[in-house]
Amino acid sequence: MFSKLVTATTVALAATMVSAQTFTSCDPTKKTCPNEKALGKEIINIDFRKGDKADDFFTVLEGTKLSYDSSLGAVYTISKETDAPTVASNKYIFFGQVDVTVRAAPGKGIVTSFVLQSADLDEIDWEWIGSDSTEVQTNFFSKGCTEVYDRGGFSPVANPQNEFHTYTIKWTPTTLQWIIDGTVVRTLSAATAKGCSGFPQTPMQVKLGTWVAGRKDAPQGTIDWAGGLANFAEGPFIGYYQSIKIQDYMGGDGVTGPSDATEYAYTDRSGTWQSIKVIGGDGSSSGSKDSSSSSTPASTKSTTSSPSSTLVTVTSSATSSTGSSSSSGSSSSFSPSTSSTPSNGTLTDSGLTGTQTRAATTNQTGAPSSGAGRLAFTLGNIAAMGAAMFLGTLLL
Repeated sequence: MFSKLVTATTVALAATMVSAQTFTSCDPTKKTCPNEKALGKEIINIDFRKGDKADDFFTVLEGTKLSYDSSLGAVYTISKETDAPTVASNKYIFFGQVDVTVRAAPGKGIVTSFVLQSADLDEIDWEWIGSDSTEVQTNFFSKGCTEVYDRGGFSPVANPQNEFHTYTIKWTPTTLQWIIDGTVVRTLSAATAKGCSGFPQTPMQVKLGTWVAGRKDAPQGTIDWAGGLANFAEGPFIGYYQSIKIQDYMGGDGVTGPSDATEYAYTDRSGTWQSIKVIGGDGSSSGSKDSSSSSTPASTKSTTSSPSSTLVTVTSSATSSTGSSSSSGSSSSFSPSTSSTPSNGTLTDSGLTGTQTRAATTNQTGAPSSGAGRLAFTLGNIAAMGAAMFLGTLLL
């Protein structure tokens, strides 16, 4: 198991390049950008073991070479430092659920990532360090803000490099859940996620990849976060994506919302979910609807494990906020009604504390004491990803 003890000095080195490396081809909070293609009512269900190719729904990024195994699925191979096989969906979801069954790549310095990321750099992450055989890391970001690092967490999982597990992101206007094999391991409430640690809420792409964080030219903080330098004499390092299922809630909560969507449009530069216009399959358009998250799907069960295995960020009563749509003059209000009572063994404070949030501690530089892999860099045409951020040739 890799060490989570990372000094402030090494993390500060990793943090120096963070803001410069955050990438989007067009940030709608800064300028007018094209509308984004919506997944809409179609449910994507790909079994890579059957030879389903990524090309139809995913853009295979430059430098990526994938193969398919009839037993294991899509094969992501790392043979050298510059390898970073990565795919990004060519359509967006505006809240929704994504289930990925994956066996992470092993090895010090090797990272496997499953990410949702928006054009204005909202982000939701799952991330596996190749040398950590007992845990997976979770994280989220709002508008690419890196002023504070109080959002990262760890959740236990058995042998992620040797066994397949299904990892789920369930994302609504009021709640974000990270789920492993049907068990909720972390919950974030929109009512308690504020400021730089705000709630991710704009339409997102799905991105799957593996990359090398333990490179000789990486900052020491990034190398330490990744468990050390990658030793390619022990390679190749291979991760397997067996299947993926994607459902777009189209601005709703999975129960209420539009019947279909073809595009998502930012109507102002606020970056709020209420400002996103949902353009329907018949050419009609509407603002995002009010919704509340009060139900749990049958396939998801609350966890009752010890406090060290579960991270919950909840609130006993929600606050309200409003947003407006500048293009049509109409407005919609966000008044979630949530009352969260965590299961036994969960954390109930809005701050991220305890052993399961070792990635969340900060130092005077504002950098994380682990999870420093939010650094990424590009060499040639190969994009590297850090903290599940895909940089370089991302087609946002």
